[in-house]
Amino acid sequence: MEHKCVLTGPAIVVLDRGFVYVGNATVDGDWCLIANAKNIRYWGTNNGLGELVNGPTKDTKLDAVGNVRAPLRAVISIIDVVAEKWNGVL
Repeated sequence: MEHKCVLTGPAIVVLDRGFVYVGNATVDGDWCLIANAKNIRYWGTNNGLGELVNGPTKDTKLDAVGNVRAPLRAVISIIDVVAEKWNGVL
């Protein structure tokens, strides 16, 4: 089976066990790679995680974690974000 690399760009990646990251996501074979990832420790939203598509709120808490590799079987969802709204953060 041929593995293809799919660039998704800046995205919020929700993994099982409650881990949520934002960074430059790529799907490569059976892996999701998140470059320059930040763990979203506290959303700081009033309307759920989707509110962060337009950038972090003043209450959002992010922790830099470097590059993250997660097996695709652990990925719950990948949410594209507005790249310009995350400039200076990612």
